[in-house]
Amino acid sequence: MEPQQIGVILLGTAQDGGIPQLGCQCPHCQAARTDASKRRFVASIGIIDHEAKIFWIVDASPDIGEQMTQLLSSYPGYRLAGILLTHAHVGHYLGLAFLGRESLNTRDLPVLCTQRMADFLSENHPWKQLVDLGNIALTIIEPGVSVKLTSAVTVTPVLVPHRDELSDTVAFSITGPSKHLVYCPDIDRWEGEILEAIGSADIALLDGTFYSANELPERDISTIPHPCIVDSIKTFAGLDAKIRFI
Repeated sequence: MEPQQIGVILLGTAQDGGIPQLGCQCPHCQAARTDASKRRFVASIGIIDHEAKIFWIVDASPDIGEQMTQLLSSYPGYRLAGILLTHAHVGHYLGLAFLGRESLNTRDLPVLCTQRMADFLSENHPWKQLVDLGNIALTIIEPGVSVKLTSAVTVTPVLVPHRDELSDTVAFSITGPSKHLVYCPDIDRWEGEILEAIGSADIALLDGTFYSANELPERDISTIPHPCIVDSIKTFAGLDAKIRFI
């Protein structure tokens, strides 16, 4: 069988703070502090074009250094072609800081994001410095408008409801030569165009921040309204797409 030209690799599955999470004393985080195999990187995926020997990363997480190492170890000789951003919460853009002159010092690396996300980055330090020094080149993408990353893969940002203090929030519908994947790491409720995208997908990687409303007994879960997995399972019952919660 011929290898697929386009691949997607899951680089992390954890919430913005990762596992172990700072200050958390739960058994999972305690175990991860002493056993590296139990660590979980912050949610991100890589989109790989094997013919062009390039990869794109969706969201620049705080774990981008180790995630890049994973990609370069798995695909020697490949290079980072760009980054796509879903929104401006720390688990999704903080890794951009390592593209600056203190670390990787990229030159005009394409960063694809919505206008509100681009405004946030270009108007606030330290992200503004990355723009001003030419480490990153912001490229505006519009919800519902498809963009070709390579000749074989197209991505379409899908606007989703989420707490949008600093930017709006998008998921990505990713289409290759034979498969369609939806990546939605953060959402407040399943409504709108994202439902249509998931319904037509082969695979969907979806927000599974909480299993149920009982998960955070000391907090008002209405202030962090990610859809619980038990409810999402009911929402997507009967779909042909393979649902995976992250």
